[in-house]
Amino acid sequence: MRHLEVDPRLVGMLGALAVIWVGFDLLSGGAFLTPRNLWNLSVQTASVAVMACGMVLVIVTRNIDLSVGAVLGFVGMVVGVVQARWLPEMLGLEHPATAFIAVAVGIALGGAIGLMQGSLIAYLGIPSFIVTLGGLLVWRGAAWWVTQGQTVAPMDGRFRMLGGGIEGAIGATASWVLAALACAAIVAVMVMLRRRRLAFGFPVRPAWAEGVLMGLGCLVVIGAVAVANLYPIPVGVARRMAEAQGIPWPPGGLFIPHGLAIPVIVALLVGVAMTVLATRTRFGRYVFAIGGNPEAAELSGVNTRRSLMMVFGLMGALAGLSACIATARLNAATNAAGTLDELYVIAAAVIGGTSLAGGMGTVAGAMLGALVMQSLQSGMVLLGVDTPLQNIVVGLVLVFAVWLDGAWRKRIR
Repeated sequence: MRHLEVDPRLVGMLGALAVIWVGFDLLSGGAFLTPRNLWNLSVQTASVAVMACGMVLVIVTRNIDLSVGAVLGFVGMVVGVVQARWLPEMLGLEHPATAFIAVAVGIALGGAIGLMQGSLIAYLGIPSFIVTLGGLLVWRGAAWWVTQGQTVAPMDGRFRMLGGGIEGAIGATASWVLAALACAAIVAVMVMLRRRRLAFGFPVRPAWAEGVLMGLGCLVVIGAVAVANLYPIPVGVARRMAEAQGIPWPPGGLFIPHGLAIPVIVALLVGVAMTVLATRTRFGRYVFAIGGNPEAAELSGVNTRRSLMMVFGLMGALAGLSACIATARLNAATNAAGTLDELYVIAAAVIGGTSLAGGMGTVAGAMLGALVMQSLQSGMVLLGVDTPLQNIVVGLVLVFAVWLDGAWRKRIR
């Protein structure tokens, strides 16, 4: 483990996830670790995982955003109205541009809300807790005001692809192509980083350790795609698809895999982009510098106010993207969308190793934390646990994660 240079907290989180999965599978009689449930679990995790990527940077700067769930609900309602009422009148029903315009509106509106809240925090000095707590109430009320509490449905056909389901899966062949590209990228990036470290005279892992990490990364990718391809499209839908394409229906039926879901691919792309932003750009270095020591960062010439405002703007934009994913998955815009999502997003970031004291956190850890949180919720739903008890469990897990973070920081000092 020392040669692999793997974060012990990441290993512990993976172990906890394995215990959760095996435990729920045993308690549910083998219903949890099935391709169908794991596929649905990945789709359900996508929305929270996207927001958790932004929450990492917010918490790293020693701030918090309690409004992400309400922003998701408000943006989702606006996006629903835009594509279900406004765009059809201007462009017609099922226009090819409707989905792209709706997503652009969602991201832009979420980003604008984030920038507005960030400017209050950065330039007026109002604590982020107060600003975003007020935002939670304001945007939740605004979500109702958009349609006077009415649910907006259905969504555009192309827009629904962003939510997963049969329409939002790319199939087996495309999934294996993406897996091959992902494995090639993992190998290429690790080789490039190793060469750069050697060129600058920095210490590197042993060659066998690099090979093990490459193999593990590719194994995870291949395993995820294999599980996704084991989940078939329902027989009735497969029969209609075969009839539409003139394919004879065999006696044993057709096995047509779903493949990877589009929202999962979007979440993974967001995770990669946010990782690059946090670790390979000047802005990312500024964010961690602000979280480590705000006074020193400002004295070093960092525009801390602008950087802080941009962090909240980025958080808002990701909340807007999550609103599009959640609305597409439900095929409806509802006032209840995003309720308590702020709890799951913050818990995902903290469980993933982001310190509430600031200056420490990883995007990959937050996404894994989102998977842990969603696994807990999905498993409890599968066992028929009441919603109040689910909230109790999530609250206890959040408190435990914060305590664990404090204990870890004391240990490494």
